[in-house]
Amino acid sequence: MTTAVAQDRLTQRFEKWDTNGDGVLELADFQDEAHLIAEAFAKGESSAETRTLMAAFTGLFGYLTAQAGVGPDESLSQEQFRAVTERLIFEEGEAAFNRVMGPVVDAVIGMCDDNHDGYIDGNEFAIWLGALGVERDEARTAFEQIDSSGDGLLSTEELLTAVRNFHFGKLHIPLLG
Repeated sequence: MTTAVAQDRLTQRFEKWDTNGDGVLELADFQDEAHLIAEAFAKGESSAETRTLMAAFTGLFGYLTAQAGVGPDESLSQEQFRAVTERLIFEEGEAAFNRVMGPVVDAVIGMCDDNHDGYIDGNEFAIWLGALGVERDEARTAFEQIDSSGDGLLSTEELLTAVRNFHFGKLHIPLLG
């Protein structure tokens, strides 16, 4: 069972990923999200980071369609998206969530991580969220909330926790669009 906040967050996520506004999610919507992030970091289509990010978003879409019982070339309705996502976030637990979302978060880190240390610093985080339409001050505040270790760097684990916390209403910045 999910709360009204969680339901609202799933609606926000669906609407954000439905880039063409046609009321369904298609692979192209997920690819558009990856392109936005890649463009913010001035990474071309052929860069290793862009290819990894595209593969991660494609994999996420493939997971969602498979769980919804539709083919990878088909679209997902909002109801199908909600059912699959609710099950993943609220029923299957943290390990399942991390298994599905980990590749996307790792690919985003790879895209943002200019010094290749495996972490995202505050500036890299602000650029990423800027690509998603988040103002710099809001990104700075979110960074401080997410940086649970207080070391000025965000790890895969901290970002996965943040994505989950967004859906539970504990964080107000949607990190994945």
